[in-house]
Formats: sequence, C-alpha cells, structure tokens
Amino acid sequence: MKHSYLIALLSLAVTGLFSNCQSSTSNEEAKNEKPNIIYILADDLGYAELGSYEQELIETPNLDALAANGMRFTDHYSGAPVCAPSRFVLLTGKHLGHAYIRGNDEWTSRGDVWNYEKAINDPNLEGQRPFPKEETTIGEVLQGAGYTTGIVGKWGLGAPMTEGIPNNRGFDFFYGYNCQRQAHNLYPKHLWKNKEKVWLDNEIVAPGTKLAEGADPYELASYDKFFQQDYAPELMQQEVLAFIEDNKDKPFFMYYATPLTHAPLQVPQEYVDKYVEKFGDEEPYLGNRGYFPTRYPKATYAAMVTYLDAQVGEIVAKLKETGQYENTLIIFTSDNGPTYNGGTNSPFFDSAKPFKSEYGWGKGFVHEGGIRVPMIASWEGKIKAGSTTDLVSAFWDVMPTLAEVAGTEAPENIDGISFLPELLGESDQKEHEFLYWEFPSYQGQQAVRMGKWKGIRKDIFKGNMDIELYDLEKDPQEQNDIAKEFPEITSKIATIMKEEHTPAATEKFQFKELGDL
Repeated sequence: MKHSYLIALLSLAVTGLFSNCQSSTSNEEAKNEKPNIIYILADDLGYAELGSYEQELIETPNLDALAANGMRFTDHYSGAPVCAPSRFVLLTGKHLGHAYIRGNDEWTSRGDVWNYEKAINDPNLEGQRPFPKEETTIGEVLQGAGYTTGIVGKWGLGAPMTEGIPNNRGFDFFYGYNCQRQAHNLYPKHLWKNKEKVWLDNEIVAPGTKLAEGADPYELASYDKFFQQDYAPELMQQEVLAFIEDNKDKPFFMYYATPLTHAPLQVPQEYVDKYVEKFGDEEPYLGNRGYFPTRYPKATYAAMVTYLDAQVGEIVAKLKETGQYENTLIIFTSDNGPTYNGGTNSPFFDSAKPFKSEYGWGKGFVHEGGIRVPMIASWEGKIKAGSTTDLVSAFWDVMPTLAEVAGTEAPENIDGISFLPELLGESDQKEHEFLYWEFPSYQGQQAVRMGKWKGIRKDIFKGNMDIELYDLEKDPQEQNDIAKEFPEITSKIATIMKEEHTPAATEKFQFKELGDL
C-alpha cells in the first residue's frame, strides 16, 4: 500500500514537473511568437537612389540584397514632402487633411530658436511644436501589444520638456536628435538619451559656417572643422545594435529615423575617398545654398548613402547573430523625395528617376519626385523573395499594417489600410480609392492620386484654385496637364480635395483660401 502510494506521489511529481516544463516552454513560445519590427526611415533619400531602384552611380549592396530577399514597392508615398509632417502622418495613420502637424513648425514664438548655440544651451529653444496627447502613435499601439519600443535618430515632433517627446509618446527608449534644426550638423554638441542630454566630444560649429577667410577651397584640410570626433550616425547605429541585443528574448519595435542622407554633407572620409576615385575631381561646394561647405559634394553625398547602406547590413548581421532574423519584419523607406540644397545634386544622380528631381519637383513639392519614395519590406519565410508590388500605398498605411503584424487593433479614426496581406502574398488586399495630401508651404499645395490619375493644385496662397491633371501611366513626370480633356475626373478630384480637407488646429497650417479662417 505504501509502495503504491509512493509510486502515485512520484507519478504526480513527474507529471507536475513535465507540466511545468510544458508551461514554461509554452510561455517562452508565446513570448517569442510576435515578430520583431524594424522600420528604417531615411531622410531625403530619393526614389531612385538605391541600386534596386535603378541607381547607377551610388552603391547600395546591402539594401539591394534586402530587396532581393523581400518585396519592393513601386507606388509607395511619403506622408508629406518634408520632414515633420511626414513623420507625424507615419506615426498616427492620418493623412495631411486630418493631421495635427501639416508642415515644419519651429515654434518661433518661444524666442530665437534658429540660434544654434543658444538652443544647445537652452532646451526651451530646441525642438518643434509638440502634438497633443489625444493623438495615438504606433509606439503606443505596439506597447499595448506587449512590445518594447524604441526610436533612434531624428524626432522633430515635440520639444524637450513637453508632452511631445518620444518617451511620452509611446517609446520606451529614445536616442538621437530631439530637434530637426540641431540635426543640421552630424557632429553635434549633444544628443538626447531618453530625457537626458548626452554631451559629445565635438566643438560647436553652427550650421551655415563658411570656410575660414583665406582658406584654400581646394585643400581638404580647409574643411577640418566640419569633421570632428563623435559622428552622430555612428553613435546612433551603436544604440540600435544594442537595442536589438538587449531585446533578443522579447518582441521589439525599432523606429530607426536616421538623419542620413539629409544635408549637411558629412561622412567619414574613407567613404568619400572611394567616390572621389570613382567620380574624379570636382568643384567644392562653398556653402552658398545653406549648410556646411564640402570639398567633394557629389562624392560625399554618394558616400552618405553607402554609409547608410552599410549600417543596414550591420543590422541584418546582428539579427542573424542573435537568432532574430527569421522573426523580424524589416521595412526601409524615406520621409520624402530628394532635396535641392546644401551642396546636394539630385539631377546628377537622377535621384527621383523616372520622375523629375530638380527644385520644384522634389522635396517640398507634391509632385511625384517629392512624395513617391522607395520602400523595401523583408521578412524571411513570410515575404516572397525578389517580389515587386505596384500597390498604391502611403505612410498612413503603416499604422494599421504594424498593428496587424503585432496582432492588435489600430485606432478607428485613421486613414490607413493595412498592406500586410500584400506582404504575405494573400489575395484579400484592400486598396485605396484615392490618396490625399495638402501642404501649407511653398505657396500652398494639394494633391490626389486616384488610380492612374494625379491631380495637383499649386499656388493656392496666390489665389489659384485650378487643378492640374496628369496621367501617370503616360506622363510620370507630370508635364502635360490634361485637366480640360477630362473634366469629370478633374471634378471628382476637386470633390476629394474639398471633402478630405479639415481646418488645421494650428493657424500656421491653415488655408484661408479653403475656408479655414
């Protein structure tokens, strides 16, 4: 009897131990079943500045490999033609007709915010206007789904000591520039780590500083003061890799908002040397169009893209090293089209090909060159390698997509549609009837993409309410206005422009011509 009792106890103990092991294993599996998400946002990178998008001069082997192993989007659009509103649209899933932030707003009522040195020493002058608490971000949605969330890079959506800083807007970790004006130097005096300022081993050199009087512009040493000890993109990369390492046993979301390839033209010289050898000698840029002078402007810009490409390669290698690669969705894109200042030369690189990239067609404008951006999505075993999609999508689709990836719900009051079915090759992908933009800068603009049609209204602040119409299949460079030939299409676009526009909460973003004032 005692023997039978002992056997029964032993059996129960073994069963309990096995049960506990099963429970522990199940918990471990549950903990790791949610995929990690890395969203890499380049700054001012043009549609055609990657090899996988037909770039011929700049080398991007790691991003090309990412595209070869994943899906390339041909018809993806940024949230806006400039930084801050594009990022706001990305984080909230609301297009510019419904967004709180609709343009760059340096919040100048605070004082001398453009004084670079003053802003370094006084955080009350740093950063941009914060967006309100009632706006829900991707970070908050993914936090609610059990993700550890981080942002590294450029924020630009809320000044220090306001409700708009990343740690108050759904991000457990932040490292980088709070302020997009401070990001006009890639060797800054400080960055932010969460809510604390991190001082760097750099001297203060204000954006706009020129060569010393009498300096030889053809002598590389004349540019030494623009290249110091602590290179912000390198420090940021270290934090991204550490974040991946630290969160290898739990689901994470990393929003990597790199300041590359935005001017100023600054990158370690060994990357530049490669392109000087490739391009040959060139005339220096002396700072006459803003930012810092550069000895080899074309070579330096190409080097910045290649430097970013190398960082993407390091991220993929880290994911493989930590065993997270197969369980990580990686998305790479840009916040708007190629720029026109600071010594950059978008026409030389044909940066927006097949669209126009000159001033008036790229960054700052709602033409295709200003808002059509490259997007690559890679997810081992989930996204078909080497695939391409012409699904028309935009930044406001990222919120519902990542929410669905995480197995949670996106907020109801957004404009986006999840493109996860497209990523997975499923047949039930919903599509937009249209995409809408408005932009209260460069004389006021509106745009609608509707199938193959593109409608644009420019110079609104000058009283122009006429709509230009383009057939993007026949005229991707938007050269032949056919509005008069298709009055019904033009009228429908006018209706969309009217219905999708709501008055902006901030006076700076309002259109009195559209009835806002």
